[in-house]
Amino acid sequence: MNLADVLIIVGSVIICFIFIAFIVSGLYLYFIDRSQKQHPVLRNYPVIGRARYLFETIGPELRQYLFDHDTEGKPFSRFEYQTIVKSAKYKRDVIGFGSLRDFEKPGFYIRNSMFPKLTEELKMDEETTVKTKRYILLNEPLFGQRKEKFEDHESKAFLLQDEEAIVIGGNTRHPFIVKGQIGMSGMSYGALGKNAITALSEGLGIAKGTWMNTGEGGLSEYHLKGNVDIIMQIGPGLFGVRDKEGNFNWDALMEKSQIPQIKAFELKLAQGAKTRGGHIDAEKVTEEIARIRMVEPFTSIDSPNRFKEFDDFHSLFNFMEQIREKTGKPVGMKVVIGSPHEAEELAKAMKETGKGPDFITVDGGEGGTGATYQELADSVGLPIKSALPLLHTSLVKHGVRDQVKIIASGKLFSADRIAIALAMGADLVNIARGFMITVGCIQALKCHSNACPVGVATTDPDLQKALVIDEKKYRTANYVITLREGLFRIAAACGIDSPVHFKPEHVVYKDEKGRAFPLEEMYESLLKS
Repeated sequence: MNLADVLIIVGSVIICFIFIAFIVSGLYLYFIDRSQKQHPVLRNYPVIGRARYLFETIGPELRQYLFDHDTEGKPFSRFEYQTIVKSAKYKRDVIGFGSLRDFEKPGFYIRNSMFPKLTEELKMDEETTVKTKRYILLNEPLFGQRKEKFEDHESKAFLLQDEEAIVIGGNTRHPFIVKGQIGMSGMSYGALGKNAITALSEGLGIAKGTWMNTGEGGLSEYHLKGNVDIIMQIGPGLFGVRDKEGNFNWDALMEKSQIPQIKAFELKLAQGAKTRGGHIDAEKVTEEIARIRMVEPFTSIDSPNRFKEFDDFHSLFNFMEQIREKTGKPVGMKVVIGSPHEAEELAKAMKETGKGPDFITVDGGEGGTGATYQELADSVGLPIKSALPLLHTSLVKHGVRDQVKIIASGKLFSADRIAIALAMGADLVNIARGFMITVGCIQALKCHSNACPVGVATTDPDLQKALVIDEKKYRTANYVITLREGLFRIAAACGIDSPVHFKPEHVVYKDEKGRAFPLEEMYESLLKS
């Protein structure tokens, strides 16, 4: 018997075993499916019914990559996602052929000037530059690996001039002076992993003139890595400034206030995606995170939906006064606006007491989160383009607008969206998910599970290895620099010399019938109401 005959016999035996195993497995699954009482599809269509659950499981991925139109996907469409990635990776935001926007739908538009500003007429910090790195696309074949070059790149930082810098808490001992209008929204260490927080911190530090918000999870060493300015957020759970019984710890607050990078404190009353306290699953609460938050390790954390320290505006403002007096630093609040009533009550209380926050972060209902409930994310709290006008006009009506700066957040991931928010009354904007995308987020929608496949929203040490800090930090820097450049570009188109001069007069609203309504007219009606 020669070798060929032996191989034929062995191959035939292997095929027989595979066939028998296939039949036995099929029969086993058939009887399992027929006898189970949970899934009607499997009882009526054993074995083949399992295909339904397979496609149901991989459906989101199929839609994301194959079936959704470029402008259809949620929370971010493929086009929106790629716009962020390209500006971060290549430091380019140029498109070809035309817009993908549906111009038949109602929406806000930026009002251009017949006589725009020349580049040399813009009031921009011309001296501050940024050294970063970007990719240059060399070849993108249909099959095979994309060829790219990772090169050093230096450009302007696109910051405001010193005389137009935005001052938060001008009456405090240590005002927070900002020369860039875009910063990172609250994202806690624990919700995001250490590599993600470090890459964001170092990237924002490279970009200069910006800030990062710690989120309600407390200050970690990873927030401090990039030497970037920090707003420390304090939520109802008091993480990072609490004692063992969960009470506010003034000594811990004072210790944090001595850190030079901490420029301000923010009391989180609510968040757009969850008008409630935060949540983090037990498997995410490592010993390190527990130490930072001052809680028990490997125990699920649900912070209250309200501070115990105050229950109305007067007691809130008094609490703020205590923090401001002890630390000497600005104190703000993060809120969600649900109706004109809340905005009016806030502004009225500021007028009556002569007290209040140094800044107000207003978060829209379209904002993101690591974990929340569907009913809260979808239906509680107004979106930013409805909430922001209510807050701004209420503050103006009661004569307290000049006492406070407004930071807007809620899917403000592009320069045009930011410009509209500034025109609506914001002084500054926060971005969260846009920055997550710069460090690798692929919208897997697993933020709450600790199973983020790209190592962003996870504390799993094995998964975090996927995120390379020394590469992703440059993407973060490129993204914020590109956004600031875009703001100056839009300002020039509007005929103004700086993004700080955006006003309601620079925005119009077009309805479904094509009629245009100046935003300033809408604001006038709000001020009269």
